[in-house]
Amino acid sequence: MASVDTITNFLATLSVIVTLLAFHGRAQLSPTFYSSTCPNVQTIVRDAMEEAVEKEARMGASILRLFFHDCFVQGCDASILLDDTATFTGEKNAIPNKNSARGFEVIDAIKTKVEAACSNTVSCADILALAARDGVVLLGGPTWTVELGRRDSRTASLTAANTQIPFPSDNLSTLISLFAAKGLSARDMTALSGSHTIGQARCTNFRARIYNETNIDPNFAALRQANCPTSGGDNNLAPLDIQTPTQFDNAYYQNLVVRRGLLHSDQQLFNGGSQDALVKTYSGNSEAFSSDFTAAVVRMGSIDPLTGTAGEIRKNCRLVN
Repeated sequence: MASVDTITNFLATLSVIVTLLAFHGRAQLSPTFYSSTCPNVQTIVRDAMEEAVEKEARMGASILRLFFHDCFVQGCDASILLDDTATFTGEKNAIPNKNSARGFEVIDAIKTKVEAACSNTVSCADILALAARDGVVLLGGPTWTVELGRRDSRTASLTAANTQIPFPSDNLSTLISLFAAKGLSARDMTALSGSHTIGQARCTNFRARIYNETNIDPNFAALRQANCPTSGGDNNLAPLDIQTPTQFDNAYYQNLVVRRGLLHSDQQLFNGGSQDALVKTYSGNSEAFSSDFTAAVVRMGSIDPLTGTAGEIRKNCRLVN
C-alpha cells in the first residue's frame, strides 16, 4: 500500500498537471518573450503605430477592433489577417468583418519593419496585440503589459467569425453568453465595450436603433438620422462616442447613461439590466474603467494562444508560409 506521503505527492503533481493543461497557452506567454531574439520589437511597433495614428486617428480604434475580432475566433492567432485564396477561405468576408474590418495595411507595414530587424522571429499575432495596445495609448488611453509568445495560425474559420463575434444588434443576454464562451465575465464584457469610446460605425449597423428604438435620446436620434437615411447611405459613418470620438476615455459610458449609445448592443449595457450599476460607475470614475479595461484586455489577449511549436511565424501576415 502506498504511503500517505506518496499519495499526497502524487495528488500534488496531478494538480499541477491539471492546472497547466487548463492554462496550456496562457502560462507560456511572457512580456519578455523577445528580449533576446528581437529586443526592439516594441519600439518598432510603437513608432509605426504613432505614424499611422497621426495620419488617421481612427486607425487606433480599427487596430483594437482587429485584435478583438481575432481573439474571438480560434483565439489570438492572427487568423483574421489571412486573405482568401483559390484554396483557402479566411475570415475577412465574414459578416462582422466584411466592409468594416480595416487596418490590415498598417499591420503589413509593421511586419515588414519587424522582419527587417529580426526575421522569422515575431508572430503577426503578437504584432497585432502590441499594435492594439499602442493605438489605445496614442489616443490617450491606459497602457498595459502585453504578454507575448503567440504563434500564427495556419487556419481560419469563416463559420466561427459569423457566429462567435458579437453583432451590433445583439441583446444583453446574447452578449454575456458570447463573452462567457471565451472565458470572459459580464464585467469584462462591459469594460471591453468601452473600446467604443473611439472609432466609428456604419449607418447600416445603427439605422434600426435610431429609427425604431425608444430607449434613445430624441435629439441624438435626429442628429444621427441626418446622415443615415431610412434607405441608402449604408456606409455613412458616425462616431461611436459623440463627445470625444478620438479620445480614449470614459465618455462612452456617460453617453449610455443619457441614452446616447449609437449601437443597439451599446445601449443594452444601460437598459434596466444587470450592467446598469457598472455603467454608472464607469461613467463617473475613469480610473475604475481604465483598471477594469486593461485587466479585461489582457485576459482577452490570452484566449487560446498557439505557443511552442504549434502554428508558425508567418513571413507575410496575409498568407500561411
